[in-house]
Amino acid sequence: MSTRIKSILVANRGEIACRVIRTAHDLGLRAYAVYSDADEDALHVKLADGAARIGPAQAADSYLRGDKIIAAAKALGADAIHPGYGFLSENPDFADACADDGLIFIGPPASAMQAMALKGAAKALMEDAGVPVVPGYHGDDQSVETLSAEAMKIGLPVLIKAVAGGGGKGMRLVEREDELGDAIESAAREGKASFGNPKVLIEKYISRPRHIEFQVFGDQHGEAVHLWERDCSLQRRHQKVVEEAPAPGMTTETRRKMGEAAVRAAKAIGYVGAGTVEFIVDASTDDFSFYFMEMNTRLQVEHPVTEMIVGADLVAWQIAVAEGQPLPMAQADVDVSMSGHAVEVRLYAEDPARNYAPQTGLLSLFDPYRVSGDNQRIDSGVQAGDEISIHYDPMIGKFIAWGEDRESAIDALQALLVDTPIGGVVTNRDYLIRILGHNAFRSGDVSTGFLAEHAADLLPKPDAKDTAPYALAAVAITARRLSHSHTSPFGINDGFTLNAPPAQHLDFEDTDDRLIAVTCITKGTAVDIHIDDQSFHARIDALDGDRLVVEFDGILRQIWCDVSDDQVTVVDGGHTHRLKRRSRGSVDVSLADGPGAITAPMPGKILSVSVKQGQTVAKGDALLVMEAMKMEQRIPSPRDGKVTELHVEEGMQVADGALLCLIEDNEDG
Repeated sequence: MSTRIKSILVANRGEIACRVIRTAHDLGLRAYAVYSDADEDALHVKLADGAARIGPAQAADSYLRGDKIIAAAKALGADAIHPGYGFLSENPDFADACADDGLIFIGPPASAMQAMALKGAAKALMEDAGVPVVPGYHGDDQSVETLSAEAMKIGLPVLIKAVAGGGGKGMRLVEREDELGDAIESAAREGKASFGNPKVLIEKYISRPRHIEFQVFGDQHGEAVHLWERDCSLQRRHQKVVEEAPAPGMTTETRRKMGEAAVRAAKAIGYVGAGTVEFIVDASTDDFSFYFMEMNTRLQVEHPVTEMIVGADLVAWQIAVAEGQPLPMAQADVDVSMSGHAVEVRLYAEDPARNYAPQTGLLSLFDPYRVSGDNQRIDSGVQAGDEISIHYDPMIGKFIAWGEDRESAIDALQALLVDTPIGGVVTNRDYLIRILGHNAFRSGDVSTGFLAEHAADLLPKPDAKDTAPYALAAVAITARRLSHSHTSPFGINDGFTLNAPPAQHLDFEDTDDRLIAVTCITKGTAVDIHIDDQSFHARIDALDGDRLVVEFDGILRQIWCDVSDDQVTVVDGGHTHRLKRRSRGSVDVSLADGPGAITAPMPGKILSVSVKQGQTVAKGDALLVMEAMKMEQRIPSPRDGKVTELHVEEGMQVADGALLCLIEDNEDG
């Protein structure tokens, strides 16, 4: 017997909240939102039919408060709650609480979550179901001594993993025996902070693994299917960056074996709704040897690539199954419906060149609604003018494309990224473009070590001799200044520029904080730029908002520009140049410029401090550990010396660039 759902409260934020709301509206349902103080003006709130405040910015006091969310659902008159992913999506107590209050939980039963919540117990259950698992230790004795001994029995390298973890949080790779103690304690600490559970397990580390997962779906009538696989091997810090479906190189026979194992796993726990069975595949073998890793009892971030190859809306499937309806397709129907290839990348506010450090700030240039065509898609929960804060995951959105084959899908996705300029906060956009264009990725030679193996290609260092970006930035500033004149300058050819001198002097700083002095001489819409002994010639053709059409050294090009008092962002195809402006005559003499000054790589919270003022340290010694956007970052000493100043203590919040401590030469020898 099915129960009709008429309204849904989305117990989440960001892009997944927007995505669920849109499907609900497509189905003719009302959709409600919840928000923290930081999200009062967020896009998901604007899209919803109604919204309720649930607390301050900290997730622990808002999006993780099941009681407040249920109270909001009842006050708004919702029939059901969709948890999205993250937050309370895999919390069995929350699922039970929804049922107790007469609300339909759009997800699996609490019993299924409990079966898969702890990785050690889940692996034992999978062994009983005939699903192969990675060798490891999943015991209750959590002493550092026992865990270290078990790790040595398994044989290094090993992975230390928080049992209640996910998204790479609470995970550490250990390759040397002397690293075990610190790694165990750090993983346990991060597991407790992120999931409220400090328990860890140990797994044998497969040196060249591929991460291949199967989308499964179960209904309330005991049926289950898989919707083929996704390859999610390209990861940084154990978090996915690129996902695609189907997996390159997957044979029909291997797909059958892995798919059957995934369905057995789902049926073993009476699974209902959308779930993902994740496998580690040994890429060093020719037979696709695979091992069960974990099951995520929720909708995955990367579900759009599955939607594109199967031609279905998986959120609509979730709602139908939650109502008690049978699965929309049998396995045979799924297999014949699959077509083409789909690829997704995750656009993050992060700096790949700084070890993927999360970034915060204003997203001043971003329009996810410029996409046209059925084969390209952007799922995002933010838009231009929004602030990327320290409180939540730094993902800006997901870019997805479909093609008849893998090559055409990659081409379409790369074009989508190139055609979507982003300004303001630093992102990984250009990095993603380079990944998609890399020959090894194009050939399907992927593993979880791909990004590290090809870092030299993917993280090229800027050429200090290349002054063209500064010239383009100068043209952007000149065009913006001209556009603010009372009379449009375009079409004026007499050399007169209203309210502006014929020559303009601009100062920038390069990546080494060296001065780049630029002189611009304007005549109508023509601009001559002089930088050191180089000259560039440009003609401004049009300025439409942030889009600038300019003839630059004889070539007509379309660039996007975002101009502020202290920075200019120029997006030229697949290249983003963020150039720091310097006020003429100013000199930065802050202490943070010193070689022994240790500054915060991002805004965050100090979790622990390992040194004291006056202490002697060696290069590589741990100074402190800070947390930002739910991730721990260990700050090591960059040099030998003595800690002469210490400006932080445990529990302190620090801003990006804040001085943490000062290390100077040890005069005592």
